[in-house]
Amino acid sequence: PPGDFFGYTDIFKAIREGDRLVHHPYETFDCVVQFIAQAAEDENVLAIKQTLYRVSGNSPIIASLIKAAENGKQVTVLVELKARFDEENNINWAKKLEKAGCHVIYGLTGLKTHCKIALVVRREEDGIRRYLHLGTGNYNDSTAKIYTDLGLFTCNEQFGADASSLFNVITGYSRPPEYKHFIVAPHGMRSFFEYMIRQETENAKKGLPSGITVKVNSLVDPKIIELLYEASKAGVRVQLIVRGICCLIPGIEGVSENITVMSIVGQLLEHSRIFRFENAGNPRIYMGSADWMPRNLDRRVELVFPIEDETQKARA
Repeated sequence: PPGDFFGYTDIFKAIREGDRLVHHPYETFDCVVQFIAQAAEDENVLAIKQTLYRVSGNSPIIASLIKAAENGKQVTVLVELKARFDEENNINWAKKLEKAGCHVIYGLTGLKTHCKIALVVRREEDGIRRYLHLGTGNYNDSTAKIYTDLGLFTCNEQFGADASSLFNVITGYSRPPEYKHFIVAPHGMRSFFEYMIRQETENAKKGLPSGITVKVNSLVDPKIIELLYEASKAGVRVQLIVRGICCLIPGIEGVSENITVMSIVGQLLEHSRIFRFENAGNPRIYMGSADWMPRNLDRRVELVFPIEDETQKARA
């Protein structure tokens, strides 16, 4: 069971008291399933909005979304029909969701929607509160048993505002806004990562604490690789954990001698994306759905979010 939810039966109460971080499959994915299930049955929940990229064949999350619509809640679901190998499955789920009364959308023209986010809008004594689940992996209870992924539960007001803005974009209601905390592709994520790497390079040149630690599925983006080489030459220690393809070559004298690359191959499929920048001694940590590939940075709707709670930063 997730340590952050130990002793709680009311998942909303737990999130109100502080951000909660879960690490699957070491901690069960059931807390994510329960988050949507409780929202579907809670009379104070007004709306649920969620992105679905890959789901299981008998998904309890989709069953809860259908139940929520039947209970009169506003349910908006983005179903990515171009999720490779899951096209037929997703079309069938989309039809069932629509039949139940959910508002089903299929994303922005020309962009695959790959971000992992669920938003629950709840009426409470002190007003409307938005609860979020933000993840690195799919809302798939089957693969969650064999993929390593991270998820953040929060009701941070500014995160909630960013989430509403993001859903307004992917449902076609607005143009991309200026997000307060979220980093969203394809508008802003590439420039964000390029800036963060350059900042570490400058800090190293000034003699300030510097360092980059990144865990991704793939590293193939030429510009990102070029900037990591520049960082290495400036003395930045770069630690990369890349599960799949990596086009960066570590250990080249005068180019990448400060870069190490590790690939973890084991019983579980390493799927989480984590980004840590030393930031002159005040580390900044981010997680999300994006790998360092041109398709993720330039041609998909991706979400990377900061870990700001000090307790959760220590865990990450």
